[in-house]
Amino acid sequence: MTPAELSRTVLRAVRRAVDEDALRAPVPARVRVERTRPGGSGDYACAVALQLAGAAARPAREVAEILRDRVAGAPGIGLVEVTGPGFLNFTLDASADARAREALVRDVVARGARYGHGDALAADILQLSHAREVRAAVTAHALRTIARTQGALVRTGCDGSPDPDWARLGVDIDTPGEPAASPTVVRPLPAGAAASELLERLGPDAVRWGLLRPAGHDRAPLGDELLVQSAGNPLFLVRYAHSRARALTRGAALLGFDSSYDEDVDAPALLRALADYPEALAAAARHRAPDRLARQLEDIAHAFFDFQDSASPLPVGDEKPSAAHRSRLAVAEAAGTVLAGGLSLLGISAPEHL
Repeated sequence: MTPAELSRTVLRAVRRAVDEDALRAPVPARVRVERTRPGGSGDYACAVALQLAGAAARPAREVAEILRDRVAGAPGIGLVEVTGPGFLNFTLDASADARAREALVRDVVARGARYGHGDALAADILQLSHAREVRAAVTAHALRTIARTQGALVRTGCDGSPDPDWARLGVDIDTPGEPAASPTVVRPLPAGAAASELLERLGPDAVRWGLLRPAGHDRAPLGDELLVQSAGNPLFLVRYAHSRARALTRGAALLGFDSSYDEDVDAPALLRALADYPEALAAAARHRAPDRLARQLEDIAHAFFDFQDSASPLPVGDEKPSAAHRSRLAVAEAAGTVLAGGLSLLGISAPEHL
């Protein structure tokens, strides 16, 4: 069971409790679940009972117990506990978790670059307005792309005539149209340099990563470290992880086999990072924060290299290709697919060779 599936399961329990008049409170639009923190209980935790307690006029722990009774026994959930003032803690069923891992890999393969796209903002109409400044322009352009993955209708507008050099960064401005009722101003800290100067020093991919990776209220580091080809440079790490995943596919083809998830793979960190990607993408759209997407890509890249080092997707030495190799290759390819899709949303290329 993925975090998104668990979230929907808890939300259904809230709706059921309200429908049965066991709970009198408004049903939230979404329910957030998180990995249990160190020292906590179970695999995931949820604070929805604390959020509903005031409106329900009942203690949070009592609300949690009402929800626990309606979540317990759901497919994929082994145990539901109420802890503290009213937290719901979930322990997933091991066999169901294995099926969920398989379903996750197959879902990424089936959806490709559209993995993580959804309808969380389907009712939103956004007008993004930004100053005539390169970081604001790049941020607004990325936010338009990211919000559209969640079903939002989005337009961008600039306070002044666009800088012609923005086109070299992939930035375009929508033609005037009917604005949203409440325009959203995109106002990150300025880059402190013109687009032409940044492009001459760094090139478009490094410029976009340097402008988008920091949170909008943080200064954008735009030095030569963005061009360093080492794991210490997050941009290189993410792009190299993608190209390495593609190289594994080419290597497998030379050895006469391809990917197929036929055997459960021990790659908890990587599979968790892939499962968390849709929520990270939705959060980037909701909070107007492309840096959230960039950080998730970094997490996937780190987990990919740890996975590759611990269990090679390709046969080593005298090994023959096996079901384990095909399954590991499927996970590696899924990681490459998600990395390519995320980089594309940030307007950054994902080379096959690096």
